[in-house]
Amino acid sequence: MTALSEFLARGGPAIWAIAALSVLTLTLILWKVWRLLAMGAWAGQRAERAVAAYQAGDRPGAEAALAGRAGMRARLVRAALAALEQLGDAPAREEVTRVASALLTEARAGLRALELIAAIAPLLGLLGTVMGMIEAFQALQQAGARADPAALAGGIWQALLTTAAAWRWRSPQRWR
Repeated sequence: MTALSEFLARGGPAIWAIAALSVLTLTLILWKVWRLLAMGAWAGQRAERAVAAYQAGDRPGAEAALAGRAGMRARLVRAALAALEQLGDAPAREEVTRVASALLTEARAGLRALELIAAIAPLLGLLGTVMGMIEAFQALQQAGARADPAALAGGIWQALLTTAAAWRWRSPQRWR
């Protein structure tokens, strides 16, 4: 038996659920980074150049800097340039705010699942703690007057293992 499978076997069902949530979380994080890269969340140099060109009075240069760009910032600057051209100052601000809000909503996709996992994992750890303590007290009851500390250790070990695994979710800085 490998160390990981032994760890999971000793932790009981709660540790299996926490491990599954860990894999799901890693998958969600990788997907989120990929989506943000695809959305151009970190690509903003052309958008900055377009804003600088517009501020310098070079509207065609600003549009040329954004040509062929589909990143979030480029889309926002393109919307701002169009709004400034077609609307007045105050309506343009409202339009840019609306577009920015829509882009942020698009960028936030998938974060709710991570929040949910962060809320559920500690509760699973608590469930594992309770299950381990129940197992320890059952061993104590079965031993009667001949209580053996080794019989209690398995349940307590399971309880502490799931608590530690779930606590890692709530406070990652404590393990550094």
